[in-house]
Amino acid sequence: MKIDKKKFIYLISPNKIDSKFYTNLRLVLKTGKVSFFQMRLKKYSLKNKFLIGKKIKQICKKNNVKFLINDDPFLTKQLNADGCHLGQKDTNINEARKIIQNKILGVTCHNSIKLAKIAIKNNASYLAFGAFFQTKTKKTKYKAKIDILKKTRKLTKSPLVAIGGINLSNYKKLLLNNANLLAISSYIWNNKKYKPHEAIKKLK
Repeated sequence: MKIDKKKFIYLISPNKIDSKFYTNLRLVLKTGKVSFFQMRLKKYSLKNKFLIGKKIKQICKKNNVKFLINDDPFLTKQLNADGCHLGQKDTNINEARKIIQNKILGVTCHNSIKLAKIAIKNNASYLAFGAFFQTKTKKTKYKAKIDILKKTRKLTKSPLVAIGGINLSNYKKLLLNNANLLAISSYIWNNKKYKPHEAIKKLK
């Protein structure tokens, strides 16, 4: 899976979808900086996730962005999304692969080379590491250091995704150290200084 260097953002949805979200999403994706969009909604019913997912999928398709679902291979299949992202406590990668077939399947590896090796062995489409910095999006149980990206790059050519507290002041450091994609949420959606589409344009 090749990643366009200009499209280094792996955008994650805000925790809450409000009426302005879809307008903001269109503007953000129009900037041409996003490769993947992941729908990560922990507090919504399956029915709501399906309805929200249908709308997001259309916007992603128009902007040539891959649409991924967090944690749920069945919903991925129902929505015919481009892929699914699995955490370590979610469905087993081989089980998920049976459900979603040849779609994109990414795996969280936290700060562990051991988990990375398992993901590589199981043909994960990409490997995600973090948190590299403090984040408000979710509780940080694992702290990752930059050298994990260097070590993993020696093991695989698959894209490496960096997660956790990424913003204007620290993003370049990750891109210069083997991260292909930067998973970002709060910096875009909860930025006190810039609107979402302005915030993303600052990442060059």
